[in-house]
Amino acid sequence: MSKSYRVAVLGATGAVGYELLELLASRNFPIADLKLLASERSAGQKISFRGENLLVEAVSEQSLENIDIVLASAGGSTSKRWAPKAVEKGAVVIDNSSAFRMYPDVPLVVPEVNPEAAASHRGIIANPNCTTILMAVAIYPLHRVQPIQRIVAATYQSASGAGAKAMAEVQNQAAEILAGKEPTSEIFPYPLAFNLFPHNTPINDQGYCEEEMKMVNETRKIFADQNIRITATCVRVPVLRAHSEAINLEFSTPFSPDKAREIISQAPGVKLVEDWHNNYFPMPKEATGKDEVLVGRIRQDISHPCGLELWLCGDQIRKGAALNAIQIAELLVERSLLNPQLASLGNL
Repeated sequence: MSKSYRVAVLGATGAVGYELLELLASRNFPIADLKLLASERSAGQKISFRGENLLVEAVSEQSLENIDIVLASAGGSTSKRWAPKAVEKGAVVIDNSSAFRMYPDVPLVVPEVNPEAAASHRGIIANPNCTTILMAVAIYPLHRVQPIQRIVAATYQSASGAGAKAMAEVQNQAAEILAGKEPTSEIFPYPLAFNLFPHNTPINDQGYCEEEMKMVNETRKIFADQNIRITATCVRVPVLRAHSEAINLEFSTPFSPDKAREIISQAPGVKLVEDWHNNYFPMPKEATGKDEVLVGRIRQDISHPCGLELWLCGDQIRKGAALNAIQIAELLVERSLLNPQLASLGNL
């Protein structure tokens, strides 16, 4: 990475924005110039980066001039408005929202799984949903050895998935409950402290919420396999940061747990965490701040001879969002893939 690049972080004042900045610094991404962009409401703030206080600008067409890479994490409506404009000005946008994930011409990339997909970008690359990323990193090494036929996923999603304000809300609710008061909810529809509820995204006619369908559709796209049968139940739990997932996999023939452990222990982006004697397996508090997805409790499904069970925990803000985006940027730089093919830009 001898060359340096002009980078913009869109949504710089959010939880993922701060994590992007920390990772850009800690991973020594080659930056020639860095712009911090956000809404008019957040403009004027100052954020420290590599010892320098940088001013947050309101995103505008002018602010997107002379940028090589935009790391966007400001929500779907913001991305739909500004990502095409950034591409028109010559930037490549790595977008953390759901705005472009299912567009046929927009690659949906997890670098440990489908790095080659990045080469087909036309200016925008989508970062998958957090739960999808964590699951994909953990199970793709097994899928590569023996194709998975069916996935049954249950997620236990932390407050961090709804941002910094949601994390603060849970802390405030816990204090209110312990003080004998009624908890107040503004970010979530119901109190999350000492409680849990199914993920509060819109529900379709089949009874599946939007978050669950993201796991279904995005996993198929990332794995380039529309035949995988997938079902998911997504639940919000009173954990501040790091998501957990219980995964049941079905193969065409038996897949031994020992073989799965050997594969996962050598796979990129994952760490095997198992101490059966002490009933010690991945926990959100130990996944927090970690780059790796922690995987453990790998066992034979006693209800199906070709079934395999596993448990994982991963930092939603880090690998589930910011780190994956930075890894995509590093991939683009390493493989000289920053020149977008603009043929389908008009369809965005």
